[in-house]
Amino acid sequence: MNGLLAVLLTLVAGVGTLAVAIREPVRQTIAAGFLSLLLALLFFALQAPDVALSEIVVGSLAVPLMLLLAIAKIREQEEAVNRQPPEAQQEGEE
Repeated sequence: MNGLLAVLLTLVAGVGTLAVAIREPVRQTIAAGFLSLLLALLFFALQAPDVALSEIVVGSLAVPLMLLLAIAKIREQEEAVNRQPPEAQQEGEE
């Protein structure tokens, strides 16, 4: 069991560092979702199944989904602004 904990803790540390180092929001969201899955496995290994199930639902599914939807909406709005003629963009900034 100690070997499994050591592997899980190492993976959590590595993926956590990777999630922070990534600069692109979509990839960062995916890395954070994967980190949450690893944390859920760690919680199961530490005999906390209720916390692990909560982590799977919230950290691995709900939060990444909300972030990806928000990123998509922001990109959609940026594209709409970029499609406007330059005069319309200047009026909207004032």
